[in-house]
Amino acid sequence: MHRTHEVVNQTPPLLGHDVLGTDLALTEAVHRHGAAGHAPRLHDLGRLAGTPEARAWGVAANAYPPVLRSHDRYGNRVDEVEFHPAWHELMGVATGNGLHGTPWTQPLGSGAHVARAAGFHVWSQVEAGHGCPVSMTYAAVPALRTDPDLAAQWEPLLAAQTYEFGLRPPAAKAGAIAGMAMTEKQGGSDVRANTTTAVEDPGSGMYLLTGHKWFCSAPMSDVFLVLAQAPGGLTCFLVPRVLADGARNTFLVQRLKDKLGNRSNASSEIELDRTYAQRLGPEGRGVATIIAMVAATRLDCVIGSSALLRAAVAEATWHAAHRRAFGALLVDQPAMTGVLADLAVESEASTALAMRLAATFDSDSPEEAALRRVALPPAKYWVTKRSVAAIGEALECLGGNGYAEESGMPRLYRESPVNAVWEGSGNIQALDLLRVLTREPESLEALHKELAMAAGSHASYDRAVLDLTTALSGATRDSSGAQTLARALAGRIATLLQASLLIRHSPTEVADHFVTTRLEPRPSAELGLVGAVPTGSGARAVVDRATPALDE
Repeated sequence: MHRTHEVVNQTPPLLGHDVLGTDLALTEAVHRHGAAGHAPRLHDLGRLAGTPEARAWGVAANAYPPVLRSHDRYGNRVDEVEFHPAWHELMGVATGNGLHGTPWTQPLGSGAHVARAAGFHVWSQVEAGHGCPVSMTYAAVPALRTDPDLAAQWEPLLAAQTYEFGLRPPAAKAGAIAGMAMTEKQGGSDVRANTTTAVEDPGSGMYLLTGHKWFCSAPMSDVFLVLAQAPGGLTCFLVPRVLADGARNTFLVQRLKDKLGNRSNASSEIELDRTYAQRLGPEGRGVATIIAMVAATRLDCVIGSSALLRAAVAEATWHAAHRRAFGALLVDQPAMTGVLADLAVESEASTALAMRLAATFDSDSPEEAALRRVALPPAKYWVTKRSVAAIGEALECLGGNGYAEESGMPRLYRESPVNAVWEGSGNIQALDLLRVLTREPESLEALHKELAMAAGSHASYDRAVLDLTTALSGATRDSSGAQTLARALAGRIATLLQASLLIRHSPTEVADHFVTTRLEPRPSAELGLVGAVPTGSGARAVVDRATPALDE
């Protein structure tokens, strides 16, 4: 019998490596931002993320998405969400490694938030959907601190490195997960248009909430932050799924959303009907109360997009290093080298910016807080959008194999748009940036200071910073006219922040490639096209730096 199915020239699976250790950009950022002491456990997490077992968890969690069980067999309303066991494995690792609320309990300056960001970056590459409740739990803690009594009750549970699924009274659980329900069908990002009402319940000292939430993140969680209209205006509330006496709060899960990606995560519509809630912050100050949570979740959108991009680039460079075509390895062919180098610097720039922003959470410096306020909106705007196109290019590097589900690339691609939508879409980020620029001169000063750290190294960079300074001056004088240019302004700020970081901290060939392809004037036909700009002699070194290697 003739052998007709001999398998040759196929790339071996990218398994059995340390996802952190083979990502030099991320490893260097951990050390640069004061989190070196956390490196051993981060490498343990990285090695777990590179195992076949972890990869299988990610596949299964998406192949068997959550299911809503609204009633029990007797017709009683239960509103429970059931998950595949793989989801619980993923959540157990995330909470066990403190990727949720744990960093807030650590001393400032310990690098806990940077370490947590690195761990979130690594573990999100295994499966991104479960990052939603992990992120919500992380972000809920600073908002809870508006009320010391509520923080004292919930913070230990949200920071506990124990994952305990199921609806039980808070006192009966060793760990808890948080979700949130802000937006409504008539308003979306315009939360001041919310119609959910809140009235005081004199008998309990709590409020009763009534209304419909169009998007509720992670409805299986133990506690939620919710916005509702109280007599004094839009107010933030804390809504437990189970009350202290063991009774289930009224929390009707009407349906789970059928989404483009993020399939493993349960997103839902919920109905509140005289649902018990505790006020968090003063009446009428709901947006001000929730803003601390929004800052943390926006950070995670940047980290999450960076993680997805890194996973795609790792697969693309690994494939090109092993696949032969037209008589040579793909990585040795100039056209492919240029594409991979472009993808590699995009990934490194995203990672560097995400980790720089995470470092601002490890400081109580007013300057770092000012930088965070001015840098987060453009970073969230830019990185989440750039990752979508870049992941599509990385998929193409695998050819038809990349378009097949079993490669894992389609899941990364479907997942990528969600971070641009979550926590305020592109226009919201651009408008938030304008508000900061026009109202907070200290933030504008912090931005200029950060960009000035890379001055004098590249003429193209210096010219771009000068052009930005002129544009910022115009925007701060005429904020209404600047709205039409806000997105472009956000993109320029994010790109220059990335360039500043790469010039200061990355190898010369990485920084040079980024500046040449992102900051130097180019014909309009080349704008935004991966691999369209001629690459220098350092392109192969850029690719090699981004290519993972298996543990010996």
